[in-house]
Amino acid sequence: MTILLTILHILVCIALIAIVLLQSGKGAEMGASFGAGGSQSVFGAGGGTTFLSKLTTGAAIIFMLTSLTLAYLSGQSETSSIMPKGTVAPAPRKAAAPSTTQPAGTPQAPVQSTPAQQPSQRPSESAPQTK
Repeated sequence: MTILLTILHILVCIALIAIVLLQSGKGAEMGASFGAGGSQSVFGAGGGTTFLSKLTTGAAIIFMLTSLTLAYLSGQSETSSIMPKGTVAPAPRKAAAPSTTQPAGTPQAPVQSTPAQQPSQRPSESAPQTK
């Protein structure tokens, strides 16, 4: 349907350009505005609505309707997506722990056989007492 409307819109656009260019300008009838010749017509100095002006109005209406319809249809997404609608992005992963294996050919660090000694604290040394 969008393709049909697009083709109709382009054809009406070209027709509207051609119709407007075929019409004579308002300046060509300046003599009639001041009472020369055309003032005796039924519709006055301005003259009646010609066929080309009616055709211009019709083409302009069709052009506006197709423009609005194409704008509405372009807002409606008809294309499919690989992502289903309403999905939530996965939570970021936690940082991985460093690997405990070492690549081949690198010497391993020696393991301490004695536990680390913690200094003992006496209550008198930890905080000075004030009197």
